[in-house]
Amino acid sequence: MSRRTIQSLTVFSALLIIGVVITQIYWVKQALDLRHRQFNQNAHVALQDVAGKLASVNGVMQTSNPVEQLSPEYFLVNTNSTTQPDLLEHFIKDSFQKHNLITDFEVGIYDCTTNRMRYGMSLSTKNNAKIPTKTTNWIKTDKYPYYFGVRFPEQETYFAGSINGAIWSSILVLVAVSFFAYALFVILRQKQLSEVQRDFVNNMTHELQTPISTIRIAADVLNSDNIVTQPARHKRYLQIVQDEILRLQGQVEMVLSMAKAERNALTLEKEMLNAEEMIRSILMPFEDKIQFECHAENNVIYADPFHFRCMINNLIDNALKYSDDVPDVAIKTYSKGKYLVIAVRDQGIGIAPEYQKKIFNQFFRIPYGDVHNVKGFGIGLSYVKQIVRAHHWKLDLESTLGKGSTFKITIPQNK
Repeated sequence: MSRRTIQSLTVFSALLIIGVVITQIYWVKQALDLRHRQFNQNAHVALQDVAGKLASVNGVMQTSNPVEQLSPEYFLVNTNSTTQPDLLEHFIKDSFQKHNLITDFEVGIYDCTTNRMRYGMSLSTKNNAKIPTKTTNWIKTDKYPYYFGVRFPEQETYFAGSINGAIWSSILVLVAVSFFAYALFVILRQKQLSEVQRDFVNNMTHELQTPISTIRIAADVLNSDNIVTQPARHKRYLQIVQDEILRLQGQVEMVLSMAKAERNALTLEKEMLNAEEMIRSILMPFEDKIQFECHAENNVIYADPFHFRCMINNLIDNALKYSDDVPDVAIKTYSKGKYLVIAVRDQGIGIAPEYQKKIFNQFFRIPYGDVHNVKGFGIGLSYVKQIVRAHHWKLDLESTLGKGSTFKITIPQNK
């Protein structure tokens, strides 16, 4: 399956999941709104029944609309006469149970002589418990001389309990979506790792076949009978074999060093060395194709010679690969306080800002469509970063797209 197809399926699946979640949230909200309306209607009807029974007992005429809702949880009921608390509690509990309002509530009776609620009690249709409650903050009205108020302090809990099924179904949907997202992430991650592994094997095969082919050709020449009569040619081919073997050894060591660095098992054999002399020896095969400027006051550093050489080689190799047909590469060393700075500069294609941190990741290669004109393992800069980190040095990158890049290694020095 192609990358574009997977991306399209991923986007489509994400849209479906978002749609399912939004639909679920919408229906839960609709269910809550419906329960609110049903609760208010049942409360109105139940309290109207209570007002009718009180009017009948007290021998007064009931008003046409005795119930008024002042807030989502607070109702006032006009009684047109004084109300006995015990009788009121009995009527309310009986009417609430009749209309299936199984919840906790609070009752307060207004006293017109003192202009305050003279009675406050917390009750429930679930049991016979009675707990006195404060009514000082309850809303009052001047419309009626006699009335009582009813509050439902746990209304939201009541609604939540009435739609437990919808809530649990929403939770199950979210859990299923989470597992789907995790599975999708794992699948895409595995596909990415598979592609990285394939690219690495292909690149490594190409890189190893080049020196092997060179060694095979040189061996065929050295195996010929007339090579003995040509000492200069014999010596040159021997040198080719030695150089290619060193190249192979360096590539293998780099891969092994990366594996050790990932396991934190990389062992450095540090010693005092002269950075200028080391760099000049590294540049000898390039025959003045790379400029070198040494402005450092002190070139002595404490480092692993093999890994230092491989690190500089990788930076040079990277600069040459990503330069134009006529590469312009320079190495510069200078002192900066108690530090030695080694800068490798090229005037090649440069690196876009969004890739400047990613290029140090293992196997990462800047995408240029489906074609890679530049061969390599994809671990060169990652290896440089690991060696710099193992030495406790600092690595910086300055790059402008189309104008080249500069890699700077800052190395602390002891007097």
